[in-house]
Amino acid sequence: MAWLLLVFMIASACLSSFELAQPTRQASPAAPMQTNEVPTDWYSVYFTDPDDPKSQSLRGGPDRDLADAIGAARASVDIAVQQLDLWSVRDALIDAHRRGVSVRMVTESDYLDTEEIQQLVDSGIPVLGDRREGLMHDKFVVIDRYEVWTGSMNYTVSEGYRNNNNLIRIRSTKIAEDYSAEFTEMFDLDQFGPGSPSNTPYPAFTVNGTSLEVYFSPDDGVADRLERLIGDARESIYFMAFSFTSDELAQAILDRASAGVTVAGVMEASQYQSNFGTDYDKFRRAGLDVRLDGNRRNMHHKVIIIDQHTVITGSYNFTFSAENQNDENLIVIYSPEIAALFLKEFQKVFLQAR
Repeated sequence: MAWLLLVFMIASACLSSFELAQPTRQASPAAPMQTNEVPTDWYSVYFTDPDDPKSQSLRGGPDRDLADAIGAARASVDIAVQQLDLWSVRDALIDAHRRGVSVRMVTESDYLDTEEIQQLVDSGIPVLGDRREGLMHDKFVVIDRYEVWTGSMNYTVSEGYRNNNNLIRIRSTKIAEDYSAEFTEMFDLDQFGPGSPSNTPYPAFTVNGTSLEVYFSPDDGVADRLERLIGDARESIYFMAFSFTSDELAQAILDRASAGVTVAGVMEASQYQSNFGTDYDKFRRAGLDVRLDGNRRNMHHKVIIIDQHTVITGSYNFTFSAENQNDENLIVIYSPEIAALFLKEFQKVFLQAR
């Protein structure tokens, strides 16, 4: 397929350019709620494919499945995204509104005047900008208070077809309640950035036996949690980072590398060239196999994979701004199967890097 719709499969985790460590079998550090949900078809994982010639059509990418999910909404669609100019998502939101579905949107004020967002406003969809210095950097959709779409991808043409991104769909009433609470803070209570409370209903829970954790920044102390997760790594750490300037997280990775943990990563080249605070040189001086990406556009992932078992993804770049100023969302998934899918994407991006 031109696009990698990866659903319920265990992808090969063997990277041809280096030897992956064997996955750890240690217990998950998550603290799930007492009751498990057991929905069918509870997750889907998507990756953009900028190298596919068909991507030049700007049609049929992961946004198509998101638009179809919005098209199937019966009651509500709440969307919080920094940027939106994908026609498929715009049309699906307008169609949902016209058939009586409650559609609401929060976005970064810098992009309120873009044509597609103004078309949403003109159709009668309420759209709220954050109106503050920090970024409304979230990328998520909650549909019918039952399923959540999140990941690194803004809903734009460049993000869906030219940049490397991930998108994950999770069906769970608990994760939907978490993201709905965050949306309510912004849309109904006008609480953004440092002014938003830490009140996630289910910060840790399980779906179909898989443990997940949900975090929102800057209120949930994401960096501290990431430091602990990295510090727990026993075999391997692989990461893809659009922006990595957090010295604390970099040091946590360097400490594990010194302890014998395999580390490899890919960082966005343009960020290295324009941001003097990047930790790329620090990783290279330590002898780590960290590379600059090979996409002539952007490698936009914000992913860490630990011990071939734990996946960290979302809107959260590994930066001071993400931790202290922006509205961000992040999930931690404890699943070898899902980790294998992200490792396959890492392999592809890593082999193209320089």
